[in-house]
Amino acid sequence: MGFDIIEKMDNDGLKEYIRSLLWNFRLVDAFWFIKVEERFGLDAAEQVNEEVWARVGQLGARDILKRFGPFPPGVKGVWQAYSLFPWTVMVDYVVEERERELIISMPHCPPQEGRLKHGKGEYVCKHMHGAEFQGFASVIDPAVKVECLYAPPDPHPADCFCKWRFYEAEAGGEVAKTR
Repeated sequence: MGFDIIEKMDNDGLKEYIRSLLWNFRLVDAFWFIKVEERFGLDAAEQVNEEVWARVGQLGARDILKRFGPFPPGVKGVWQAYSLFPWTVMVDYVVEERERELIISMPHCPPQEGRLKHGKGEYVCKHMHGAEFQGFASVIDPAVKVECLYAPPDPHPADCFCKWRFYEAEAGGEVAKTR
């Protein structure tokens, strides 16, 4: 069976299958975190989450680069590649493009909103996303760096869970700031 069934699908069937895969991807992510938290505590779940997503960011970038690359250098190329990453397809990032930098905001965060809905409170995701984003960016363009402007456990506005800055480092180690 394997890929035979996929190869027989029409365009609408393939799109629906991709939606199903992404939904399952999100379920696996949610439930492994919940089960680690239940068994070993929130701190352990957050630490494992950071390790997992650092690796997923790197491996995901390698796969995307191999299948869809090359990408243009700089933040635009990193974002073009990251736009193909499964998590990006499932959430609505808000992207502000500036010269040599991108500001990425996440007004809705399915994991955090799910936790809040079930009375669990936010978990620390700042280090996990930092590792994921930097791991991903370093594969696509090592000159692109990532800075967290805020993410849980940081205080954040009610209408935005996190905000990140992707920027191109200058030659000689200086940081390009255009704000």
